[in-house]
Amino acid sequence: MSATPNPQRRSEKSRQAILAASIGLCTEKGYGGVTMEAIAARAGVSKKTIYRWWTSKGAVLMEAVGQGTDTHTPFPDTGDLVADMYTQMTGAVRQLTTPPFGPAYIGILSELHHDEELTRAVQEKFINPRFNAAVDRLRSAQRQGALSEDADLELAVELLYGPLYYRIVLRKPMYTPERMAELVGHVLRTLDCRP
Repeated sequence: MSATPNPQRRSEKSRQAILAASIGLCTEKGYGGVTMEAIAARAGVSKKTIYRWWTSKGAVLMEAVGQGTDTHTPFPDTGDLVADMYTQMTGAVRQLTTPPFGPAYIGILSELHHDEELTRAVQEKFINPRFNAAVDRLRSAQRQGALSEDADLELAVELLYGPLYYRIVLRKPMYTPERMAELVGHVLRTLDCRP
């Protein structure tokens, strides 16, 4: 006598197939080439099955990149703030420009003006934790006397990372390692950094 199929196991298998299909399509065709129809066809499920769990392709891809890749670039704390920020920022750029995470994340960002639910999810899962980690690293440097006591740490994070997103969103070439070092040094000098 054969065992009764477990619907939860079958459901999880379909879910994982959908996530794999979405990230595979995005890597091959870019974010614009991903459709719910294409995900369904590759995963071997119906569109109705996809919509049971996600409201948009951005939501599917967000879960896929969050599950399938290490999306956290840690902040080292060696005591050398300039070197630590350079290390972290070059790691973040590598992540933003390398498949599968990079193309999917950049595509997801393009949807934020049209999808409030996706915007909240991206803020909670990706943006806020990294922003807070950056502020914490700068606060540690401030306590060690490497930054002035009145430095605006939240603004500093925006000054450091804003140019990276600017170049990505406008599809401009990313900074060379030398230019990245200049960016980090320039911003931290404005905060009275004493290397």
